[in-house]
Amino acid sequence: MTATLVTGAAGFIGYHVAERLLARGDTVVGLDNVNPYYDPALKEARLARLARWPRFRLERADIADRSTVDQLFSRERFPLVIHLAAQAGVRYSVTHPHVYVESNITGFLHVLEGARHHGCKHLVYASTSSVYGCNTAMPFSVHQNVDHPVSLYGATKKANELMAHSYSHLYGLPTTGLRFFTVYGPWGRPDMALFLFTSAILEGRPIQVFNHGRMQRDFTYVDDIVEGVVRIADRPAAGDAGWDGDRPDPATSRAPYRLYNIGNSDPVDLMRMIEALERELGREAIKEYLPMQMGDVPATSADVTDLARDAGFQPATSIETGISHFVAWYREYFGATAPGAKDAN
Repeated sequence: MTATLVTGAAGFIGYHVAERLLARGDTVVGLDNVNPYYDPALKEARLARLARWPRFRLERADIADRSTVDQLFSRERFPLVIHLAAQAGVRYSVTHPHVYVESNITGFLHVLEGARHHGCKHLVYASTSSVYGCNTAMPFSVHQNVDHPVSLYGATKKANELMAHSYSHLYGLPTTGLRFFTVYGPWGRPDMALFLFTSAILEGRPIQVFNHGRMQRDFTYVDDIVEGVVRIADRPAAGDAGWDGDRPDPATSRAPYRLYNIGNSDPVDLMRMIEALERELGREAIKEYLPMQMGDVPATSADVTDLARDAGFQPATSIETGISHFVAWYREYFGATAPGAKDAN
């Protein structure tokens, strides 16, 4: 039976996507090196849940390992590849730039090569809202030019989009890039604000509130992200015969290439998010107000018109509902059953 490849299957989004595919009856091969960017125990716990499915297999390997990736593609000949493995994080890219090139550029090249040489019918890959960089016209649209990233992380993801287009053009490989907007939810990443804030509030530590709280984010619940990923994965990108090189649309092409935003289209003030978390935890945060961090932007907002038109879906989970689900998971996972309980991590 042919399998779908999900790279980054031990990661936050990769785990949820793999589980969703398994639940609908797909066979899934997960590829992950379980690196220590954050606590590998959380990644191992996600993998343990996936291992309960008999149609799941894990390949412990690094996408930057050219030989291993090529052998995997040659052996399995995946018709569908959902590429979610990457070095994530805007702030980490300021201090560890070389890791981003190795994983996000070299690793993505290996996936592209595997897909084009071994019969892949659709390559779906994670991009990010960080590609919008200096853009200020909101909501952010996939039809805008995005040539001014403000972090190396965003630059590597823009590079992924350009690399994908070249392979779609040269080899007819259908590729679809998905720009995710501030994903959160159960099994989330410990380096993300919601996770950090929850841990700090329960332990009575201050939370760091950047740009003095004057921030907006298009927080997108992970189940909404997964729904968008799976729906788009089932619709291989096709060329647009009406695409005009005199007025090039960045989101489409005559080649089988597409870009979509997946975001909640409802920007939330950072302080509203904190207030919702305080209510859910039953405890007020100690706030340390700080200036904007390097590589950050004050606001994000997603235009998901194309996603709604082509996939018949757009995210809609409210921040209050999503935080409630996250906190319930956090308490169960870490045993933090009461306000003030210690993070067991």
